[in-house]
Amino acid sequence: MKPLKPLSSRVEKAVIPVAGLGTRFLPATKATPKEMLPVVDKPAIQYVVEEAVAAGLLDVLMVTGRNKRPLEDHFDRNYELEDLLLRKGDTDRLTRVCAPTGLADIHYVRQGDPRGLGHAVLCAASHVGDAPFAVLLGDDLIDDRDPLLARMIEVQARLGGSVVALVEVPPEKIHLYGCAAVAPAGPDGLVRVTDLVEKPDPGTAPSRYAVIGRYVLQPEVFEVLERTPPGRGGEIQLTDALQVLARRGSVHGVVFGGRRYDTGDRADYLRTTVRLACERPDLGPEFRSWLRTYVDTELRTADSTH
Repeated sequence: MKPLKPLSSRVEKAVIPVAGLGTRFLPATKATPKEMLPVVDKPAIQYVVEEAVAAGLLDVLMVTGRNKRPLEDHFDRNYELEDLLLRKGDTDRLTRVCAPTGLADIHYVRQGDPRGLGHAVLCAASHVGDAPFAVLLGDDLIDDRDPLLARMIEVQARLGGSVVALVEVPPEKIHLYGCAAVAPAGPDGLVRVTDLVEKPDPGTAPSRYAVIGRYVLQPEVFEVLERTPPGRGGEIQLTDALQVLARRGSVHGVVFGGRRYDTGDRADYLRTTVRLACERPDLGPEFRSWLRTYVDTELRTADSTH
């Protein structure tokens, strides 16, 4: 396929919007950012930053809001804790404590008003400049064995335009997502996005392809966002801006069939923690053994009550 337009430069920067209030996890998020909730023994945000770094993006901008200072502290040095662990000879924990500090060059900008994801992306305009960039949402964790973002960056470098990540979901759940109308574009799960609808009403979705929280965008999206009025929920929706770009023919989609973990819903968050704990070599064997016993006991108890 021919590129839509020449690529001005390679993707080097990642934008991570983290200004949300996390109301679905109250009261846990009353004083703790939802992005700092632990998934096993790392906060969710660290998985996202590690994914960006693994894709070669060492310049990370977090779009924050009020009460998000713990995010900055997590990726900063903690000299007192480091010194304590060093004096105790606890090199394993010291390595894990220091790991977030050296991951990337991390910057922060405040989203003063909670005006939606589109507005959060627009807050990154001055930092991003005129180069393509990635956007990663913290509610979606992508397994590092299935490098989605690297694939998206490759597609963007080859075809130009913007690229969104898509997953196929059951028809009864598509109304929970931004939904893409698509046309075939190539092998390996690549499609051309012809239209986008934010959370379509039941029965009106143009497909079963849902947009998930990974984007590689051309900076032209900023000009569109500046002209985008508030949409669903009274917020400036990134989907609405991408709809404009899709109708210009400049948006492709990568259909992802790999391992993805949703931490934005309480039940999915618990499932994510259990799945990742089971796969950990240091925790998995003992945890899986306990889990089998627990589940067997619960099933026997449930059967005995019916």
